Amino acid sequence: MPDRHPHLDRLAIVLVVACSFLWGLNQVAVKGIVHEVPPLVQATIRSLLGAVLVLAWALARGIPMWRRDGTLAGGLVAGALFGGEFACVFLGLQYTTASRMIVFIYIAPFVVALGMPFISRAERLAAHQVGGLLLAFSGVALAFAEGFTQPEAGPRQWLGDTLGVVAAVLWGATTLAIRATPLASAAPEKTLVYQLGVSGALLLAGSLAHGDAWTVALSATAWASLGYQSVVVVFVSYLVWFWLVRHYQATQLSAFTLLTPVFGLMLGVFVLGEPVTMRLVAALAGVVAGIALVNRRRAAA
Repeated sequence: MPDRHPHLDRLAIVLVVACSFLWGLNQVAVKGIVHEVPPLVQATIRSLLGAVLVLAWALARGIPMWRRDGTLAGGLVAGALFGGEFACVFLGLQYTTASRMIVFIYIAPFVVALGMPFISRAERLAAHQVGGLLLAFSGVALAFAEGFTQPEAGPRQWLGDTLGVVAAVLWGATTLAIRATPLASAAPEKTLVYQLGVSGALLLAGSLAHGDAWTVALSATAWASLGYQSVVVVFVSYLVWFWLVRHYQATQLSAFTLLTPVFGLMLGVFVLGEPVTMRLVAALAGVVAGIALVNRRRAAA
């Protein structure tokens, strides 16, 4: 077992904040080239290249990847849900802003909170957690209604927002599928390869069926975005996150990941020049506060 630190030190804080920043920037990277690289093409490259890199890393580290351990069925389910999630995210960014998308997909923790009691009775919701769910739901409802009354991203903004909510449900369902199957005890690298490999195959099939154009004649910006998504986010940041979870308290780390939607909204505004409204800011505040309440440990008796 790796050494466990009871508190976050300076290194851990720097790394988890960096990961949150990179994840927030990911939606901006996708949105920035969606006019040049079709969404499903981006998602396919991200998943397949990421799967190859993680698999190579695991094999180099001697992590068993091909051992029969009963994880195949769970891996296929998790991979299919993971693929559906990112198909919704990438397609949704055609119609809504990156700032709005990241607010919607971060309702995934609430899907997990609602579903976990069906998997583990020890994880039933406390009163303050129910309050957190209601607070976050109110924030999301406020932002979603804005898509009909003030569609800053265009008349089909409501469709992009809807796909963001569906993506969040699928993200939460992926986490629940992992917790409810033998994947819960598998090496995280193996779980990630399942998610990336299966989703990559499904996304590739979807892209070909959709008739997307595949070409290498892309701008330097497009290549940089694809490299960022595949290498920096999927490979580097995920491995750093796995290392942090192994060596530090997950509950303390999760508090810092609340910065991800904040970074995402700020980067969408400053990098892409996306509009920001007080409703969206209020929705973000509701989601962040709700996640904080849901993740609070129940007070000791």
